[in-house]
Amino acid sequence: MNMEKICQSCSMPLDSIDILGTERDGSKSDQYCKYCYQGGAFTAPNMSMSQMETLVKMQMEKKNMPSNIITMAVDSLPNLKRWKKRDSINHNL
Repeated sequence: MNMEKICQSCSMPLDSIDILGTERDGSKSDQYCKYCYQGGAFTAPNMSMSQMETLVKMQMEKKNMPSNIITMAVDSLPNLKRWKKRDSINHNL
């Protein structure tokens, strides 16, 4: 598995098949983790990017991750597929 692949919702590394979310047909998603995506849908479909930033920061702090790594993860969120799509929709309104 590609070590550089990250969840396109929360930026978690997708470095194990066990962490992958699932599509509607039960197959593994190659873009999202199991915490963000199950059965072909987001587990928290109404979550805002701001809420995701808070969640990512909190979960990484629980694991005693270095602050620079946390900052990189949070800063990457606007560039991920889930949030880019929503942002472009909001710009087109």
